[in-house]
Amino acid sequence: MNSFWRTVWAFRNELVIFLVPLLALPIPLVYPTMEAGCAFTIIVMAVYWCTEALPLAVTALIPVLFFPMFGILKSSEVCMQYLKDTNMLLVGGLMVAIAVEHCNLHKRIALRVLLIVGVKPALLMLGFMSVTAFLSMWISNTATTAMMVPIAQAVLDQLNKVETNSTELDQVYDNEAMELEQKDTAQSEDKVTGNSHTINVIPENLYSTTKDIKMVKQPNGLEQEKNSKADLCNGQLHTAEDSNRLEEVEKIKSQKHLKLSKGMSLSVCYAASIGGTATLTGTSPNLIMKGQFDELFPQNGELINFATWFGFAFPCTLIMLFLTWIWLQIMFLGFNFKENFGCGNQMSRKDNKAYQVIKEEMKTLGRMTFAEIGVLVLFVLLVVLWFTRDPGFVPGWATVLFNKENVTDATVVIFVSFIMFIFPSDKPRLPCFNKARDDADGNGTDNKCKYGPAPALLNWKLVQQKLPWNVVLLLGGGFALAKGSEASGFSKWLGNQLTPLEIIPPWAIVIILCLLIATFTECASNVATTSLFLPILASMAQRINLNPLYVMLPCTLCASFAFMLPVATPPNSIVFSYGYLKVTDMAKAGIMVNLIGVFVITLAVNSWGQLMFNLNTFPVWANLTTKE
Repeated sequence: MNSFWRTVWAFRNELVIFLVPLLALPIPLVYPTMEAGCAFTIIVMAVYWCTEALPLAVTALIPVLFFPMFGILKSSEVCMQYLKDTNMLLVGGLMVAIAVEHCNLHKRIALRVLLIVGVKPALLMLGFMSVTAFLSMWISNTATTAMMVPIAQAVLDQLNKVETNSTELDQVYDNEAMELEQKDTAQSEDKVTGNSHTINVIPENLYSTTKDIKMVKQPNGLEQEKNSKADLCNGQLHTAEDSNRLEEVEKIKSQKHLKLSKGMSLSVCYAASIGGTATLTGTSPNLIMKGQFDELFPQNGELINFATWFGFAFPCTLIMLFLTWIWLQIMFLGFNFKENFGCGNQMSRKDNKAYQVIKEEMKTLGRMTFAEIGVLVLFVLLVVLWFTRDPGFVPGWATVLFNKENVTDATVVIFVSFIMFIFPSDKPRLPCFNKARDDADGNGTDNKCKYGPAPALLNWKLVQQKLPWNVVLLLGGGFALAKGSEASGFSKWLGNQLTPLEIIPPWAIVIILCLLIATFTECASNVATTSLFLPILASMAQRINLNPLYVMLPCTLCASFAFMLPVATPPNSIVFSYGYLKVTDMAKAGIMVNLIGVFVITLAVNSWGQLMFNLNTFPVWANLTTKE
């Protein structure tokens, strides 16, 4: 029987691929309508996305197959959804992120901030969270976590090493003091008197120490030196009481280091997920929401753009980071604020060593290169152009110079990406710039500098290798699903079924939906979660006369709040692979961070969100939705 279930488990993906369509097939056969065909497509895609029986990007192509078959949309109409304006915004943003990673600008920013905040446990955690969240706003959460975790690991290893050495030295000093005290009361034959002075004769082995050392595996996966026999110090054996005391101290310090390592690891992956919600290009669900919102409500007047999204989501990010930092301190560092913050204390030897590790990492980067400066300037230009395109309170440059509706955030990021394929990564290779290099290479060798243009900041080979094209298809699949739901009438039918929710207060609806999305995204990818739920939520809001943004905006943000399981997001998986954490550790910490997120998002949509988007009124554009 066991072998049967092992075989079933081994072929689970194949069974899901074939059985799910067969089990769902009666829906379109019994009800031969477009709504039923769309429901069949959504069920199949939802199960495939949740189980990952097929690659996520391959599942996203299913609408190209099913929608024409069920007569929902023409093939040409479906395919147009896979490269919309939002997809180009994603592609451009990813290319800028690749340039930042390629020149190591993100690492320089991270190390510089860590040098500023210091290495006290609480401040170090705050520094890692701040840097990770900031970088995650612009580059992928996975890349940010993959870069920050090794830096955190190096600092933690140094802290542990210095802590261990200090314990051994303290024990040696204690024993030396005890031995010297005994020598003061020794018998007279151990003393030599001459010229009215008494001289203590110290045995040869007084300051010699002999240790039989072995490597012991610590709970965090690291190897650490430990005495396998009683230490010999000053020629005397440690007593059993001394050995027990030393072991107790080492155990306490080991547990303390393990807790610090757990808290630091979780702080990095949580900050990566939280930081990605702050900008429109920070994570894929944000772009899916914008694309589906513009598709379902084309008359909305571009309510969602880079500036408005940042204005709403950035305060949420700051509040969530602060509350998460406080929670992780309480859970892993305790309430010893004087020790955690180092109030009024000078930097200890342990802290100084950890600081030197970060400083050495910074030194290996050297001075800022020409490429880093070029990428930094273009990156700042991109952000400025995004914020000033259509700020809302004053006419932006898109309104003054062009037709505002013709220029979008995608136009800006593609413009900056285009420049990166032209701007050189080094000074031009001309005699006036390379004389010193020529002199160095001109000592009888043929290695003279070749004059000519330097390579550009970006090249297509690099973009092909690093750009995650599967995410582009995932976005397209979500847009195709939204388009098909609207064209078939399925979203309208499903919205009608949810009309009983009209009796529930709007703020309670938001809390219920946020908790539902935050739970669902622990088991499915955040892209799949937003792609499946947003069309349904938009239709539901229309049916109960609720502003669609009032439910779509918070649910999109909550789709990124996957904090409880290692498999929920790549950042969680990365930190889990280092061996400090157990699933229970992540679940205990993550459930509270999820609740913090739901609380903050609910607060946001009922306070400054109301002022920014008029969420307390049912908008005209929600009634003027037209089919393309």
